[in-house]
Amino acid sequence: MDPRGEAAYDEYRRRTPRSAALWEQARKWTPLGVHSNYRFADPYPFYVRRAQGVTLWDADGNAYLDFNMAFGSLQSGHAHPQVVEAMRRQIDAGTIYGYEWERTPEVAERICRRFGMAQARFSTTGLEATHHAIRFARAFTHRPYVLKFEGCYHGSHDTLLVGVKPRPEVAGPSDRPRSAAASPGLLPETTERTLVAPFNDLDATRAIVREHAHDLAAIITEPIPMNMGFVLPEPGFLPGVRELCDEVGALLIFDEIKTGAKYPHGGAARLGVRPDLMTLGKSIACGVPLSAVAARTGILDEVGPRKVAHAGTYNSNPLAMAVCLASLDHILTDDALAQSARLNDRLARGYLEVLHDAHVTAHVSHDGPSGTVYFSDHPVRNWRDFLTVDGDRSMRYYYLCLNRGLIPSGTGPDEQWTLSVQHTEKDVDRHLEILADAASGLAGSLEVGEIEESV
Repeated sequence: MDPRGEAAYDEYRRRTPRSAALWEQARKWTPLGVHSNYRFADPYPFYVRRAQGVTLWDADGNAYLDFNMAFGSLQSGHAHPQVVEAMRRQIDAGTIYGYEWERTPEVAERICRRFGMAQARFSTTGLEATHHAIRFARAFTHRPYVLKFEGCYHGSHDTLLVGVKPRPEVAGPSDRPRSAAASPGLLPETTERTLVAPFNDLDATRAIVREHAHDLAAIITEPIPMNMGFVLPEPGFLPGVRELCDEVGALLIFDEIKTGAKYPHGGAARLGVRPDLMTLGKSIACGVPLSAVAARTGILDEVGPRKVAHAGTYNSNPLAMAVCLASLDHILTDDALAQSARLNDRLARGYLEVLHDAHVTAHVSHDGPSGTVYFSDHPVRNWRDFLTVDGDRSMRYYYLCLNRGLIPSGTGPDEQWTLSVQHTEKDVDRHLEILADAASGLAGSLEVGEIEESV
């Protein structure tokens, strides 16, 4: 990192001595001192004391205007009154029963009607949802292979921890990516049954799929990939993938863990493509762990004892169900999401103006309530494009903003920002003021930085 980056780190160290001390304590007992690899960043992670609305306070008492929103899990903002009230009421009545809550059928109906599906099963994390969706697809089609897109992340389970953030030396040809394991500990026979294709390249995807036409159970994709920034699908790509699945008899799975709550009826409705299975999570229960697999008619018919497995003690626990009802009915409304999208348009336009005026080469991608800035001289349409984004400059941008009291997005060039329903025009203006103040530290020639591969 250049001297400007080191200076940003030095200022961060000066502001966060308590986080440094907590990290020294935590890493004695926990690898990297955190419980998700994505929470670690050099020189050390900061630790949080509390959050309210759109503000987060770290362990040192520093206040931050938060545009990360727990990596998109808080479309509500922090401690939304409707969420707090739903949790308070349910805690008094019990947080888990080991049986179905009397309002759980109501929640399942809400999910199915909102997202245009026939049936749903609840679990707790996004990882569980995509794991179960793959099992359901294999059971329904009686086929062993799945296909995912290079650069996309669908949770850290073995089947899909393939082709996530591969380095160029292991990635293979751009039109025929290798099934590169994203972690030690994965069995070769598992990774080999997960095919990898380039996102936004329909011809290459067709060639790979047709080669495995009789063995392919499903294609899984985020409708808008959000682990290589914010990659919008090109016109015709997702409809072409839908047609390809129909052609070979495979199921189409949309991983909407992130996108599901960013649009009134999910990314599927936003982009006009209907999947066979959909996974939902994060903001469908703003701040409480909950995920779901929703499916079209017939796919889940064989789920049951001694048939297709799906179980979990914490599945559909009443605390998560109560918050999901509050989120769907009172927070993630059409009007609220439309207002977030309008503010996001204003933020994205502001980014372009500020960076242009500061002579910083960058591209901005956005839609709905989210977006990202790529420090690159070209737009990003897939993982290979992302590899040439200036990762060092992305981290400098993050820390320059952080040191001024702004969390501009998730940490790193592969993340995005989220505008919650509690963000206002004043918050967007403040975001852009801080960006303008930091922008002089972002000018200069572009460099390709190393991207963290582990998940």
